[in-house]
Amino acid sequence: MNVLITGSNGFVGKHLEAFLKTKDLNVMGVDLPTDLKILEIVDDIIYQKKPDYIFHLAAKAYVPSSFDDPQDVLVNNIIPAVNIFQTIKKYGLSTKVQVASSSEQYGKVNPNEVPITEANELREMSPYAISKTAMDKLAQWYVNAYKLNIFITRGFNHSGPGRGEQYVTSTFAKQIAEIEVGKREYLSVGNLEAKRDFTDVRDMVRAYWLAVNKCIPGEPYNICSGKAYSIQEILNKLLAMSTQKNIEIRTDPSRMRVSDVPILYGDCSKFKQATGWEPEIDIDTTLKDLLDYWRKLI
Repeated sequence: MNVLITGSNGFVGKHLEAFLKTKDLNVMGVDLPTDLKILEIVDDIIYQKKPDYIFHLAAKAYVPSSFDDPQDVLVNNIIPAVNIFQTIKKYGLSTKVQVASSSEQYGKVNPNEVPITEANELREMSPYAISKTAMDKLAQWYVNAYKLNIFITRGFNHSGPGRGEQYVTSTFAKQIAEIEVGKREYLSVGNLEAKRDFTDVRDMVRAYWLAVNKCIPGEPYNICSGKAYSIQEILNKLLAMSTQKNIEIRTDPSRMRVSDVPILYGDCSKFKQATGWEPEIDIDTTLKDLLDYWRKLI
């Protein structure tokens, strides 16, 4: 069977490709989301390849940059999805499409609303989150209007080896690795009070495969660990793994977001009931593998 991954060279895309190749599938990739903004390119790819599955991961995914250039994130995160849906409709394909939505869509969550279920109100706090909600709504419309097989996964924070250095777990791990070999003098941090629910990327890609085979098209499904850690707790775990003790910590105002979501702590019982999925890799293993990844690079 043919599988197409958009964003195949990204952090999650690489892990997903490695996982799917263990399933004896013919895996193909498209990397740049800018290519997917052109309908003719998407049409040609899907017409030629006729994929049985599409995992749509390509996106402008770094939340802070969406404040600086909202037009860019909205166009790159909405138009490619529409082009994929429209092309599948045009050729009458039964392709199963997974769209990677985000816990950021829940936005400002009240203390009495955690853990967050799919029924929570969406109170987006960034252009990135808004772009993902728009993609959700479009997916649901194509499912209802044209019976397309589109599966919506709302992934909470995920990390692991290969995570981009701009993301919080990875920037901490990279800086610690640099300090250990004398390339940095101190560790620079932003908001340490926010709480996040972290899942290992290897558990996340396994969940994506289950989603397209066991979930209901058009229904949103949270994918998360069901545990929340403050960013301070994550930092403390990584510091405890370091060979360098008494690392100096400095707050960097440039690492603070214009508006930050205080807590993203999820309930994925709906997804577990549908698929039988359970996370297998704990947060300490994830962070150790991430730190070792940066140690090897540095």
